[in-house]
Amino acid sequence: MSRIEELVERLCPDGVKFESVDMLAEVGTGNSDRKDAVEGGPYPFYVRSQKPIAIDTYQFDDVSIIIPGEGGIGDIFHITHGKYALHQRAYRIHFTSADIDTQFAYYYFSSHFKSFIMSRAVSATVTSIRKPMILKFQIPLPPLVVQHEIVKILDTFTDLEAELEAELEARRAQYEYYRDQLLSFNETPPQIRWVTLNDTGIFYSGLTGKTKSDFDRGESLFIPYMNVFQNPTTDLTDTRHVSIGPDERQNRVQHGDILFTLSSENLNECATSSVIRGQPEANLFLNSFCFGLRPSHTDGLDLPYLSHVFRSRAFRKEIPKAAAGVTRFNVSRTRFGKLMIPIPPLDRQRAIGRTLDSFDTLVNGLTSGLPAELNARRQQYEYYRDKLLTFKELKS
Repeated sequence: MSRIEELVERLCPDGVKFESVDMLAEVGTGNSDRKDAVEGGPYPFYVRSQKPIAIDTYQFDDVSIIIPGEGGIGDIFHITHGKYALHQRAYRIHFTSADIDTQFAYYYFSSHFKSFIMSRAVSATVTSIRKPMILKFQIPLPPLVVQHEIVKILDTFTDLEAELEAELEARRAQYEYYRDQLLSFNETPPQIRWVTLNDTGIFYSGLTGKTKSDFDRGESLFIPYMNVFQNPTTDLTDTRHVSIGPDERQNRVQHGDILFTLSSENLNECATSSVIRGQPEANLFLNSFCFGLRPSHTDGLDLPYLSHVFRSRAFRKEIPKAAAGVTRFNVSRTRFGKLMIPIPPLDRQRAIGRTLDSFDTLVNGLTSGLPAELNARRQQYEYYRDKLLTFKELKS
C-alpha cells in the first residue's frame, strides 16, 4: 500500500466531501488587454495562451489559478505566485478556504475541468465559458495532509517532464537555425527567382456565412484553426463536422494548398502556414478564420520546400507588412499577395525539402525520437495524475 493509499484508508475511508468552487474561491476576470502589454515588463501578464507576456503594472498579488475564457479551454492553466496582470477574458480563481491547497486544486483542474466545461461550453466558431460554469465545478476535499502528499508526487512528475521539454525545445531551436541557414539565399538571378505570392497561385477564403447551428453536424468536414496554426503539414485527421447546403458556394481544400491563419491577438502569429501534403476528403473545407493559397504551377514548386519556407524566419519577418490591428491583428490578402518568396531550381528545392523534413521528424515527429519519449512520459504522468486525483464521494 502506498503512502497516499494508507493516508486515505486511515483518514477518509468512507470517501471525501466535494465542494463547488463558489464555496471555496473568488472567481473573476482581469481588466487588461493585449495593447497594455510592455515588452520586457517586470510583471507576468496572463492572456489566453500557453505563455504569459509582460506588462509594467500589476492588478493582483496572490496565489491563483488562471484559465482562459475563450480558446484553449481545458488545456491552458497557470498558477500564480505573486504580482501579475490578467486579460479581461481570462479568469482568476483565488481560493479563500483553508480546506484546500491551491496547488492541489491546480492539478485537479488540469485533470478534470476540461470534460466538465466542454459539456457546458458555448460553442460556435469560438468556444467560451462564463463565470457561473466555473463556480459550479466540484472539487474533492481530502485532508490537507493527503493533498500535500499528492502535490509532492505530481510536482516531481512535472519537473521531469519540464526537463524533457527543455531538451526538446533546444533541438527545435537547432532545427530552426539550420532551416533558416538553408533558406537564406544570397545568389542573384537566374539561380534564384523571387516571386510574389500572387504570382504563385490563387487565394481563396475559408467558410463563409456559417452560424453556430451549422457546426458539429452534417456530412462535411472542416480544418480547425489550431490545426493550421500548429502543423507545418496539415493533419488531415484533425477535422470537425459542418453542415454545407447543396447550393452553398464554399471552397474545398485540395492537395497542394497552402493554408494561412487570417487573424490573431499576436502579430507574430498572423499568417502562420500549413501545407496540405496528402489527398484530403472530398468534402473538406477550411475554417472561417483562415484562408488558402492554391499554387497554379505545382510542377515548378516542391511542397515540402514550401512548408518550410513559409515558416522560416526570413518570411515571418515580412508578415508585419501585410497585417494590422490594435487588440487583434488581421491579414490583408491584398498586401499579403505582394510578399515575395525565393524559388531556387526544382532539384535544389527538393534537396532542401528532404533535408528539413528529416530534421523536422527528429524534433517534431510523435512516433520517433524525443517527441515520442515526451509523449509517453506525458501519458504516464496523466494516468497517475488522474488516478491520484480520483476520490470516492462521501455520502451524507
